[in-house]
Amino acid sequence: MEDYKYLAIVEWVKNYIAENNLRPDDRFLTEKELCSIHNVSRQTVRQALTELERENVICRIRGSGTFVKGRPVRKGTTGSVGIISTYFSDYIFPHILTGIEGVLNDAGFPMQLATTHDLVAEETNALKSMIGCGVQGLIIEPSKSALPNPNTELYHEIRRSNIPVVFFNAKYPWADFPCAAMNDVTAGRIVTDHLFEYGHTKICGIFVLDDIQGHKRYQGFMDSFLSHGKKDAEKNVLWYQTSGMNELFTYGKKQLLDRLSGATAVVCYNDLLAVNLLRFCKENKIRVPDDLSVVGIDDSKYSSLCDVPLTTARHPHNALGKAAAEMLLEGISSPGTPLKDMIFEPDLVIRDSVRDLRRKGH
Repeated sequence: MEDYKYLAIVEWVKNYIAENNLRPDDRFLTEKELCSIHNVSRQTVRQALTELERENVICRIRGSGTFVKGRPVRKGTTGSVGIISTYFSDYIFPHILTGIEGVLNDAGFPMQLATTHDLVAEETNALKSMIGCGVQGLIIEPSKSALPNPNTELYHEIRRSNIPVVFFNAKYPWADFPCAAMNDVTAGRIVTDHLFEYGHTKICGIFVLDDIQGHKRYQGFMDSFLSHGKKDAEKNVLWYQTSGMNELFTYGKKQLLDRLSGATAVVCYNDLLAVNLLRFCKENKIRVPDDLSVVGIDDSKYSSLCDVPLTTARHPHNALGKAAAEMLLEGISSPGTPLKDMIFEPDLVIRDSVRDLRRKGH
């Protein structure tokens, strides 16, 4: 899978040129300097410079260095589509971006990219910048989608400007724009159902509280408990902030160990959390799956490469990205046409992280 870290460098360079008021023929930073600033390999920097040359932002002259060539900086290309995501370069995001990119490239739409790192203030900056660039449409993953959002008026402005918007992975509860997403309620339910089917009844859950996906996956978790005649699920749940996962395993260590000590299985909000939980269990001599079964959600690259391959719910990844881009193109070509959400149903992927308690002797 192509590494999309270079795209973040492309955006950084454009901002750097604008903020430092560099002009055509001004000397630019060296490859070595860019590697040091961004803590990436020379190959990644060269990918970024190649893309910047393609966009006529810089030019490289053998034996002389890199120079500013033009200034399309932050003003984008007329007819471009803005992509705003919490992240691009890791987890499931490169797969989603590949799906988006393929559809937009085929349709002749260049992309402008911005990452928010799940920060609302960064989403504000990205929205304002892209509105100012005159983008023809926006594909957005919301930041902290379960919390009140100060960008409501910006989205109203976008609506009044007739700029089509498609959310992906989630959308704000108050937003009336269409969304391409996995059915997170189903994802939470099927991994919990699987634990019940394998004889587990002492099941805890760990969910993120500031993104709406966490709430929906928790709903699926609760639905599974109720369908199995259990009414005490909420007593077995821990919540954490997206940016506070590390604190869950450090400052919250005692609370986490106490919760796990009474459980035979745990449902994790996503694979990233599950992989970190596997590491935590190893450090605290909790054997997975012998002492504790662990399930994740998303079927990310981590799920099959970790010490104990994870049972998880498969996220549609590339197909979701394609659907989001196709929905946006429909919105661009047919302004005012109401678009429906595209919801993908997840499949259960069974691997090695769940112990079957139905077997004799267990």
